[in-house]
Amino acid sequence: MSTSTTLLLARHGQTIWHAENRYAGVSDVGLTDEGRAQAQALGRWAAVHRPDAVWTSPLSRAIATAEPACRALGLTPHREPGLRECDFGVVEGRTLAEFAAEVPDAAEAFRADPVTFPFPGAEDPTAAAARGTDALRRIASAHPGERVLVVAHNTLLRLVLCRLLSIPAGEYRRVFPRLRNAAITELRLDKDGSAALLSLNVPCEPDRS
Repeated sequence: MSTSTTLLLARHGQTIWHAENRYAGVSDVGLTDEGRAQAQALGRWAAVHRPDAVWTSPLSRAIATAEPACRALGLTPHREPGLRECDFGVVEGRTLAEFAAEVPDAAEAFRADPVTFPFPGAEDPTAAAARGTDALRRIASAHPGERVLVVAHNTLLRLVLCRLLSIPAGEYRRVFPRLRNAAITELRLDKDGSAALLSLNVPCEPDRS
């Protein structure tokens, strides 16, 4: 049996704050109607592609996004605290434009290098990348040779992809501008620690972003 694990990474569905480009971070923000529709689309995708297990962030928007898939598969989701989104500090609930209007120098530094110059009060992005990577490795170790749906968050997953693929963390916003809501990014993790990106941002259904 293969010792590699295929992780099917999905960002949660749209929330009210994300519809307005507001940073949600660790704030527990619910899904919009569009976000719930995206979750249903992910459920239909899961019914066809049949992953062997489902893991989610502990935040409610990720749990709600995974629920239709779990129902379709007859599986109970596992919750992994290490998959929670980054804490964005003073920018939680705000847009980057709002922050830039108040503190233009700090916003410009963030745009240039979001890892060296995170938002005031934010979680260290390097530490977030490490905890997210450790979480994915734990999940892979628990499911050798299997395919696992993992529902998490935009910034955390981009930081983790950079770490696993040896891309400088400060480039995450440029290399991975956005993970689409409920789209699938396929990642293979091998027992020796190596990783391969097999696909990025593949929609569950052609008419949904």
